[in-house]
Amino acid sequence: MTGDTKTGDMAIKPDWTREAPRRFWDPGRKLIKTLRDYDRLSGRSGPVTRIRRGCIVLRHRFWSAVTSCDIPLNCNIGGGFVMPHPNGVVIHPFAVVGPNCMMMHQTTLGTARGDQEAPTLGGHVDVSAGAKILGAVMIGDHALIGANAVVLKDVPPFAVAAGVPAKIIGENSFRGAEKPAGHRSGEGNASDRVPTG
Repeated sequence: MTGDTKTGDMAIKPDWTREAPRRFWDPGRKLIKTLRDYDRLSGRSGPVTRIRRGCIVLRHRFWSAVTSCDIPLNCNIGGGFVMPHPNGVVIHPFAVVGPNCMMMHQTTLGTARGDQEAPTLGGHVDVSAGAKILGAVMIGDHALIGANAVVLKDVPPFAVAAGVPAKIIGENSFRGAEKPAGHRSGEGNASDRVPTG
């Protein structure tokens, strides 16, 4: 993953404030909180821990039903993860999600037909509504995945991918990150660039 913690690069350093529930009814953040609470208890044992873990599992099932999301308790999600519209998000147990990623409603990180490997999202990746990322693909830092895209191949850092199947259509001009020396986006021209700042 690219970036430098000195520049405050969102691809590396998690912004934990993004996950904090802001009000009582905040289903997406409450679901994420159950993942973090369960993770905090890993490696511990004893009767009190078993009771606490059971309560977390019940909370996770409740918020999963409310949001219609399928996110396993043991999946690998970096800090600062947000789901602004938590409805129908599916994350495979073996998927890896980097820090400060955002997934909109009806998105899927899953396996391709006959493949048991799941996607890996770099840091600060935004996945738009309805997008599907399938198979052992790597999505680079600061990439944007367009609405209803079906991603079956790797997406380089700072790229914008859209379509079915997804193709690189431009470059993410995220101003909070420094591009690596010699970085070139995928295909596309200046009129295809999507500003995000």
